[in-house]
Amino acid sequence: MPSITDIHDEYDFLDPDDRYRLLIDLGRDLEPMPDALKTEATLVRGCSASVWIYPTRMEDGKLHFLADSNAAITKGIIALVLLTVQDRAPDAILGTDIPAALAPFDLGRQLSSNRTQGIPNMIALIRETAARYA
Repeated sequence: MPSITDIHDEYDFLDPDDRYRLLIDLGRDLEPMPDALKTEATLVRGCSASVWIYPTRMEDGKLHFLADSNAAITKGIIALVLLTVQDRAPDAILGTDIPAALAPFDLGRQLSSNRTQGIPNMIALIRETAARYA
């Protein structure tokens, strides 16, 4: 999995249409989430598209998230969020400033507010999960 810095370096040089394509490609590269995990319990509230996030705890205590969306761009945004926290210890996730890591992408200016309105809720769910396991 590339780092968020590597993705930003590429994103920074792209025009708006290619940025959309990059986000879509990131979403396509997400690990598949089984349909059985897409339930009300894993649904992220407040997103214009349906977004599901399912945490698992690895043997070493790190958290691994499965995620999906019914919208391609939103799925790419989820992929960006996960790049900041995937396979990290709960304390490390809690210590990560996810909005700051996403800030260089300027998603609020690049995408419509409908596309970005659920990002804080995705982050809150991930942080709440990490807090439960910390």
